[in-house]
Amino acid sequence: MGRMIEGVAKERGHEVVCVVDPCLRAEEQPLVAGIDSETFRSADVAIEFSRPDAAAQNVREALRQGVAVVSGTTGWDVNALREEVESGMWNGERGHAAVIWSSNYSVGVNILFAVNRYLAQLLHKTGGYTPAITEIHHVHKLDAPSGTAVTLREGISSEMSEFRGQRSDVSCPIESIREGEVPGIHEVRWESEADVLTLRHEAKSRQGFALGAVLAAEWLQGKSGWHTMIEVMGI
Repeated sequence: MGRMIEGVAKERGHEVVCVVDPCLRAEEQPLVAGIDSETFRSADVAIEFSRPDAAAQNVREALRQGVAVVSGTTGWDVNALREEVESGMWNGERGHAAVIWSSNYSVGVNILFAVNRYLAQLLHKTGGYTPAITEIHHVHKLDAPSGTAVTLREGISSEMSEFRGQRSDVSCPIESIREGEVPGIHEVRWESEADVLTLRHEAKSRQGFALGAVLAAEWLQGKSGWHTMIEVMGI
């Protein structure tokens, strides 16, 4: 993802001032620098794709350095960090802190999020349909279920709760499959006694995620607070 994001950013006319990666040496990547370096602090936005056990620390350290963050790491609890950003505790001399976090930066997946919520609204008004989600990813993915699948379930839950007039947990099982080098497949099935309705998104590569992350970084410049990719797309 890092290499793809770097490539997309350069294609769109941006300068990549540094790369933070403990697995790379300067002779392998001349742009390697520490997150506490002057080079890093010169950035307008940092794009963070790392590991669930490192993401919170990475984002907080970037905010400490006064750099806005686009984070795409899933499998960690973002709620505490969201509260910190919204409370203003990370605001500093360079202005108010700004973060975008999304479980998926693909433009197509975010359209899927919107369509999923609308379909949930329609089918709960109709009645008789039961939802289930299947997600398939490469064997290297660390979290299961995927953040995207969780977001899809949360969208269904939100629409059900609004329809019923109260917050409630929704029975929507998620099946997680890990095989090969699959970039990502997400399928939402609504089944009744009469038929089955299916929403499906299949990523051909990780290129779409990289483009979405760079678009988010462009949108975030000059803003403050906590945001999502849905806001970036205006849907």
